[in-house]
Amino acid sequence: MSVKIKILVVEDEVAVASLMTFLLTRAGYDVHIAFRGREALELAQREKFGLITLGVDLPGLNGFEICRELRQWNFSCQTPIVFVSGRTDEASQQKAFALGAADFIEKPFPADDFICRIDSFARTESCTSETTVV
Repeated sequence: MSVKIKILVVEDEVAVASLMTFLLTRAGYDVHIAFRGREALELAQREKFGLITLGVDLPGLNGFEICRELRQWNFSCQTPIVFVSGRTDEASQQKAFALGAADFIEKPFPADDFICRIDSFARTESCTSETTVV
């Protein structure tokens, strides 16, 4: 039996979260959304995700703080984290990578590029786990 890879989208802009959800669902992923940092951490504790996307400027905890915390937990320390942000400064990207991010996608992004970059981490990661890609 094939299981869809679960992705957690952490994004406070409803329109962007909707677009990401649409694109990822169309690509065959099981998508869950969190609009706030604390909500994202609670979901990550309850469910196993194959990949997590993080915005940087989120209400409450920011994306860097969420990433730092996720990297400390045994169940999420190896989960690919992809930042998706309107920040284009090199310092933000360097900070994301220093915290263990797999990628940093700048908004706005071309849909095909977004999916290709997510696929490169989510599908590769799933091939090493017990999850079968649909």
